[in-house]
Amino acid sequence: MTIESAFAILWPALVAGLLVAATHVPLGMQVLDRGIVFIDLAVAQVAGLGVILADAFGWEPAGAAVQVVAVGAALGCALVLTWTERRWPEVQEAAIGTVFVLAASIAVLLLAKNPHGGEHLKDLLVGQILWVGTAQLAVAALATAGLLALWFGLGARLGRAGFYAVFACAVTISVQLVGLYLVFATLIVPPLATRQMERGRLAASWTIGAAGYVVGLVVSTVTDIPSGPVIVWALVAVALAVYPFSRRKIGG
Repeated sequence: MTIESAFAILWPALVAGLLVAATHVPLGMQVLDRGIVFIDLAVAQVAGLGVILADAFGWEPAGAAVQVVAVGAALGCALVLTWTERRWPEVQEAAIGTVFVLAASIAVLLLAKNPHGGEHLKDLLVGQILWVGTAQLAVAALATAGLLALWFGLGARLGRAGFYAVFACAVTISVQLVGLYLVFATLIVPPLATRQMERGRLAASWTIGAAGYVVGLVVSTVTDIPSGPVIVWALVAVALAVYPFSRRKIGG
């Protein structure tokens, strides 16, 4: 593979990763503060279930109807989790886990008789980051800009319901770009590595996320092995390399 052809394949994948990191890093910091680490898995699984349901109805995978169903499912999940956090805050993590396993079980049942069910399930979990199209990136970029404007413009004024709504929309976009595993890793790993920093935590977390995607994509290309799992490991490797410095609170 020439440098030009490798670049043509890698740049959309890198842009997709950077878009995911843009929203998931600040959301992940909030998730760690709230102690609801597995919310990403639950909402992403429900969003993916929406895509599977739309596919079962025979709708065009890249069509607007599928996106509406996916966002609607994720927002419905967000509303349920908003209610459970208000009603039973002491067991919110258990409620999130229950939502995840229910959605995952329904997805498996829906795909059981689909001849391409295994492939669909793999795409939901691992993603197809190397096959992200420019049209998909353009839509994701616009949505990401809007979500970041809401997040940083309103901040705490979003409230509990606003947080879950922004989260649901961000996850719905991201899981279709990179898959559930990378969505979770991007949400949790960079903020976890910088959790002890007193200054510059957000910038450091974004840098870890970006570096993880760059390293993972390069290693995946050189070794010709699936990109999603490699990027997950790269994110963790970069985070482990940075963590000792973050413990010294050197963030700028």
